[in-house]
Order: sequence, then structure tokens, then C-alpha cells
Amino acid sequence: MLSNLSFSFREMPVSGSNAMAGLEISPTKVGFVIVKAREYDAKVGAWDDDPTSDHDAESILEDFKDDATVAELTGFIRELNVDEQASLVAIAWIGRGSFSAEELEDAIATARSQQNKRTAEYLLGIPLLSDYLEEGLDQLGYSVEDAEDDALGD
Repeated sequence: MLSNLSFSFREMPVSGSNAMAGLEISPTKVGFVIVKAREYDAKVGAWDDDPTSDHDAESILEDFKDDATVAELTGFIRELNVDEQASLVAIAWIGRGSFSAEELEDAIATARSQQNKRTAEYLLGIPLLSDYLEEGLDQLGYSVEDAEDDALGD
């Protein structure tokens, strides 16, 4: 699935928008993170997280320590290059209102200056990450629906 997400890093927004051209991650990759973050956000605390407990169909929404969604999302973010990670963080910051869409370059520069090896953990620790990424893409003039559909292969 991840091989379908290789696009050029400098993506242009939908026509007629006011987005900056400095975004260095494809909307499709952001869409993938949105979808997976939404899955992660839907989880509830595990009722029984004992290593011997069954992970059956009834526990699909329980957040176990060995959760495949967390592992997949963390691995995906870690595989992004430094520029893509900085852009992803900047989109989340724009979505939560820390920066405006017009401040994209500043948001990316700030994300780069604060970057470390724990970007995935930082992002997964943001409550409402999927909502912030959606709002950030939207403010930048990208179609969130298209990004998510492309990420899912629809």
C-alpha cells in the first residue's frame, strides 16, 4: 500500500486556491496519515492488555501496546524524509491555528529547527491530529477528500 504513495514532494494545490508552493509532502501522504490517525483516535483503552489476552474481532477498537495501526503510522512517518516530516508538522500546526496558511514557510522553518528523531511520537501525541491535518490541508487549498481517496486507492 505504501508504494502507491510515491509522488513528487512539491505538490501544487487545487486550482483557484491561495496555498503556498512550499509544501514538501504530497497531499496523498498526508491523506494516509489522516486516515491512520483517525483509526488510532477511534481506539479506546484496552480492557485487558495482558500479553496473553486475545486480540479478537470484538477488541478491534481497543488500544493494545502492540497495536498494528500505531506501528504502521509510526513507521510511515519515520520513513518520510526530513522535509516531508517538517511539512507534515507544519500542516498540523496550521490546522490547530498555531500558524496561518500564509505562514506556511515560517511553520516549516520552525518545524525543521525543532526537528528530532521523535517526530512520529510527537505527532501521535497531538490530540485530534487527523482533524488538524484535515483543517491544515483545507486552509492550504488542498482537497482533503481527494487526498484521503488517493491514499486509500479509491
